[in-house]
This record gives sequence, C-alpha cells and structure tokens, in this order.
Amino acid sequence: MNSKPRAPSAKAPAAAPVDTAGRDRPTIADVAAAAGVSKATVSRFFNHRERLLSPDIAARVEAAIAQLGYVPSPMAQALSHGRSRLIGLVVADITNPFSVAVLRGAEEACQEAGYLVMLFNLGNDRQRERSAIDALASYQVDGFILNTQGQDEGHAELSSLHGRPAVLVDRRHTGLEADFVSLDNPGAMRAACTHLIDGGWSELLYVTQPLAGVSSRLERAAAFSQCVSARGAGVQGAVLELVDASDEVLDAALRALRQRAGGRARGAVVAGNSVVTLRVAAAMVRLGWAFGRDIGFAGFDDPEWAPLIGPGLTTVAQPTHAIGRCAAQCLIERMQGLQAPARERLLPGKLVVRGSSVAAVRGAGDR
Repeated sequence: MNSKPRAPSAKAPAAAPVDTAGRDRPTIADVAAAAGVSKATVSRFFNHRERLLSPDIAARVEAAIAQLGYVPSPMAQALSHGRSRLIGLVVADITNPFSVAVLRGAEEACQEAGYLVMLFNLGNDRQRERSAIDALASYQVDGFILNTQGQDEGHAELSSLHGRPAVLVDRRHTGLEADFVSLDNPGAMRAACTHLIDGGWSELLYVTQPLAGVSSRLERAAAFSQCVSARGAGVQGAVLELVDASDEVLDAALRALRQRAGGRARGAVVAGNSVVTLRVAAAMVRLGWAFGRDIGFAGFDDPEWAPLIGPGLTTVAQPTHAIGRCAAQCLIERMQGLQAPARERLLPGKLVVRGSSVAAVRGAGDR
C-alpha cells in the first residue's frame, strides 16, 4: 500500500476474542467479528478509504488486524478492482531453451508493470492447449501470452480465450487475430545460408523437427529452399524432418550429404533449433567427424554451450529476451484498452560466426 493506515488510538478498545483454531489463517470475517464491524467496513479500511470511517472504528479494525495477524489476499484485493494482475503464459515446451529465455523476458516486463506470470507447459502436446487456457482463465488472468503448437484451427480461437486479450509468440495460430511477436525467420535463414554459401559450402542440408504445421518451422524451411534456389545450379539443398528419434536416419543423411559433397568439406548442415543441434552434435561423435573439417554447420539458437563443441558452432542468436519483453508489452497495452488491428513484430536475429562454418574458406577440407 502506498499509504499506511493511521496508528491506533491510545484509547482504542481491545479487539474482541475470535476463535480461529483449526484454520490456516484468519479471514476478513474474523477481523470484522473481532472489531465488531461488517466485512464491508474492513474492506473499506484496506482500500484506503479509512477516511470514510470514524477514528474509533478505524482504530478497532487496525487493532483486530494486529491481534489476528491478518494479511489480506492480493488476489482478492485485485479481483475487487476487477483485475487479477496475473498474466497467463502458455509455452509449447519448457525444456526448449528458447521457451525459458522468452519466459525470462516476458516475466521481467510484467514485473516492471506490476503483473505476475502464471506458466503452463504443454510439453509439445497440442491436445492440452484447450485445458491450458481454461485452467489459466479459472485463475482470472488478465490476458494470455501464447507459445503453442498452433497448427490446428480452432484450438485457441478468440471465442475460447474467455474474453481476454492474447499475444502470440514464435508460432502463428490459424484463425486467431492477435498481436504476433517472433524472430524474422526468413531474414535469419537468409543470413545463415548466405554465410555458408559465400564461404564455399555448396551442399546444404536443413535438419528440422517435424514441420507439423508449426509456422516458425515452415517459414524457416521455405526460406531455406528459396535461398538455395536463388543461387542456381551451383548450390544444392535438401530438407530432413526428424519425425522420429531414429539416430540411423540422421546418420545416413549426414553420410549422404558428405558423399554428395565429394568427400570434401563442402557439405554443411543448418539446424532448425538447439534441440536439433544437439542431435547433430551427437551424430558427429558417432561418425567420428569434426565440425568444420568433415562438414560445416550453422544452427538457429545460440545456447551457452555452442562455443564449446568442436571449433565452436556458428549460430543465429534469437533475441529471445527481447521477444518476451515485446510480447508482454504488447499484451499490457491491450489490457490497458488499446484498440487496433493485430500487430506483427518481427525481430532480427544475429549471426554469430565460429569455427564450424569457416574451414571451407580456408580450404581445410581439401587436405
């Protein structure tokens, strides 16, 4: 509270005894009984309207609060004003470093604006989207930040958001008109492919998790194909979806990539995210190969371990913290009454060049 209630009068009557045995905490009804007033009077006291109470009544209420050790519920106080100051954040997969980084940015912006974040992790199960939104709505959240699967029409349409505003992060949602915040996927893919191709890597393989209608994956795959096509016959490319957990499929694809490159360091992998990067790195260990010598590499996401693998992995760093902050700020503006067509915020990635993509320039693969 910005202002403290007045100190109790020295002549304030003692609060009446109240039996709260067997209960975890006293209630506003207990305070009212101890002070000999109504619950509405206690509520007015907590809502900084003690000026409407006589000094004697205000002193009695304060004495009862002190005696019982009563602490008002922030949720109840917020709801009495028609707002919970809670924001529901739904993420597709909390084990993905991208989700964690976005969460941090969103939470920071929410805290600065006086909101708390409630998290619901889908675990990449699109069937839980409906239950996630309903569960968060039951806590009276003021709005949603959604990083969902987003591939099925109707899972989170406007009518199902319980009248709350929403902002989409990273993944578009068919049929949902809402603000959208994401990496500029086409621009980031162009930067990665241009770097590899200009460096002499002419056989490219894009490895991605199942596209499955996920907009960010589709956009990156489409941009990859466009980049390869734009370079003409001198550059070849293929896309591999890791539909299952089979290591044999990935290993075979890497062998085929190196064979197409003629055994020279001209074949390179582009990984769709850090989850894929780890699988590619494990395959390199199984094959006994080295990044930059046997194949080149560039991947989306820049985890803290990227510089530690081989000669260091070239990555496209997503502005995850900024994405989270931007999403929260867009939502807060909506909750504060902004009425405007759905907005799109595409943030640029940053190409971080390390040893996995530079060997072809030096001709190391020709040895």
